[in-house]
Amino acid sequence: MNLSSKPEIQNEVPEKKKALLVAVTDGSIIPIEEVPDLVFSEKMIGEGFAMIPTSDVVYAPIGGKLFQVAEASHAFEIRTDDGLEVLIHVGLDTVTLNGAGFKTDLKKGMVVKQGDPLVSFDKDYLISRGCRLFIPVIVINGENENYHYVLKPNNKVKAQAGKTIALTIEGY
Repeated sequence: MNLSSKPEIQNEVPEKKKALLVAVTDGSIIPIEEVPDLVFSEKMIGEGFAMIPTSDVVYAPIGGKLFQVAEASHAFEIRTDDGLEVLIHVGLDTVTLNGAGFKTDLKKGMVVKQGDPLVSFDKDYLISRGCRLFIPVIVINGENENYHYVLKPNNKVKAQAGKTIALTIEGY
């Protein structure tokens, strides 16, 4: 009997997934805790970051399928091929505008690549209607103790839309 012919048992450790979310607009990246809305700052719907925009276009932080596009064009949810779900919410209190001040041609079910434009918005119009210009970006299905989030540059760095890495997610 040849013992060396036994099949080797391999203990494969599954590779931990890693995702990089890029800045959704030009401007400042801030910790989600600094958004003046408890739903976001208290992480009631998930972990993430926010941006204070200096431009008027919002881009996809990650590639995937749009599984929600708000009728008011102020919010988008992207699901990646490996199941990560990310919400991009343009402005605070913007749902009340019913789409006024926003322009997009995107619809639920469409596929976007990281850095693709999602929506443009009229900053002056939003401000004149009492909306606050914060853009939260939230991982809405990231409630797992194995997830590890690292906020990239601090808010002193001016981010470039679609290029600056804003948040790294590991272990999902």
